[in-house]
Amino acid sequence: MSVLHQAGSLIPRDVDGVSTDMAAAAAEAVGVCVRPLLRTVTDRATGATTAVPIPCGSTRASVCPTCADKARRLRMQQCREGWHLTEDPLPPEPGDTDGDMEGDIAGDTEGDGGRRVRSTRRRDEMPDLPTLPVEHRSIGRTFTDPKTGRTFRPSMFITGTLPSYGLVIKGEGVPRHPGRYDYRRAALDALLFPKLVERTIQNLRRCAGYQVQYFGAVEPQRRLAPHLHLAARGAIPRTIVKGVWAGSYVSIWWPPIDRVLYSETHPEHWPTWTGASEDGGAGYVDPTTGEPLPTWEQALDRLDSDEEAEPFHVLRWGAQTDIKGLLGGTQDSDRAVRYLCKYLTKSVAETYAATPELLHADDPDVAAKARRYEDHIDALHAHVRVLPCSPACANWLRYGIQPKNPGPGLHPGHCASKAHDRECLGLGGRRALVSRHWTGKTLAQHKADRAEVVRQVLKEAGIDAPDADRLAASVLHSDGKPRFVWEDTRPDQRDYPAIIAASLRQARHWRTQYEEAKKLAAQRESPPGSRPVDSHSAIRQGGPT
Repeated sequence: MSVLHQAGSLIPRDVDGVSTDMAAAAAEAVGVCVRPLLRTVTDRATGATTAVPIPCGSTRASVCPTCADKARRLRMQQCREGWHLTEDPLPPEPGDTDGDMEGDIAGDTEGDGGRRVRSTRRRDEMPDLPTLPVEHRSIGRTFTDPKTGRTFRPSMFITGTLPSYGLVIKGEGVPRHPGRYDYRRAALDALLFPKLVERTIQNLRRCAGYQVQYFGAVEPQRRLAPHLHLAARGAIPRTIVKGVWAGSYVSIWWPPIDRVLYSETHPEHWPTWTGASEDGGAGYVDPTTGEPLPTWEQALDRLDSDEEAEPFHVLRWGAQTDIKGLLGGTQDSDRAVRYLCKYLTKSVAETYAATPELLHADDPDVAAKARRYEDHIDALHAHVRVLPCSPACANWLRYGIQPKNPGPGLHPGHCASKAHDRECLGLGGRRALVSRHWTGKTLAQHKADRAEVVRQVLKEAGIDAPDADRLAASVLHSDGKPRFVWEDTRPDQRDYPAIIAASLRQARHWRTQYEEAKKLAAQRESPPGSRPVDSHSAIRQGGPT
């Protein structure tokens, strides 16, 4: 957080001739947010007003490369720190830690939200799951090499993929026969993928014999189907892991969507909202007949009464499951951490999408290949956009069913969930999944740890680090009320180069201080003539985080 100005004009325009694009390029090169948010802070003790640019905090490189890179590095630290722990962060008392995911990856994960009794008999085509008594621990066992006496505590890197939806061209990821590619199933698998991940984690814990903790990353394959990379702490027999992935599935019991009754392209025929009535009821009715559409509960009641009903959709893993054992502190482990977090800064659609240069390349083969991939994205998105993502999805209106807990303003084929956006292609939520006892710390605490590393290096060099609580809203005035009053400010577009320029100056100043502090630390730790010590910088080359 940098302070721009404290007197007169909040933003002095001292960078005439510098465009916003030029300032953003310079910010990216140095490691400063390219699209900061501006806040003004008034000190009630002195009356001074300060302009403070706040990093946008985006996790998408296409929005802000600097903030996205910082977020990725923070996730890498979180992944590395929890993977090979030797001390168990679990609380001493046993308890149910199922469903302790830090954040789900897309919207609803609770099925239909009601307690409806259905058969628990496993599907005939699914193998039984292995089982072991569950111990109250989250760290793996140690193994001793009888020859050397060395002790090892291995962990695992597991990758699970979804099944095939049709033949694809190797190296391109696009369907060999687009007309025969099962885009509908691919779209439903992507929209409901969180349910399969959650069920698989539950099964893994019940089958592995201990409370498996994990760091997961959800990424698209080149064919655009999501797959799961899972860093699991501790060693699990490969037969158990393969058995869990082969035997994990989720049956989604939602109403069938056999017919489209209301097209998103004909708003004049959309169901209309009746508003609140005298008896408190409200809902959507057919615009022609005035008949109310079946409610979500009525549609489920109809489903329950049908003894021959089949699940709305069944999710299961594909045959390919990759399993690797890793040791902490090795190159393979570090490489796996980088791989896990590699694509977290990109949306699903842009991970492998063609650039404008490729789409308009002089080579017709290159341009045609790029166009085929864009067509593949468009075809998948066409299904993702109109299929339901949850019981509350507005897309149920398309099939003549009112979504759960409906309200005014819903339209067929126009659900507000990000999962339906082209850039998400079904995965609209969090794509980094971390169990609660992975490190025993929140992401904010990991961020504070990184800042503390910088602070300690500066302190040992005799340099005063900026006060972390400066201008904080928690600082009180003599009257017991907050001393600093924060307000949103919408700067003039012409002010952005000056905002970024001020942030650049401060970033360079902090980086110079930190580099000097590291040199002093290296000189103290290394005697004359010895090799330089790697200080394992907590910051990127651009400056402190």
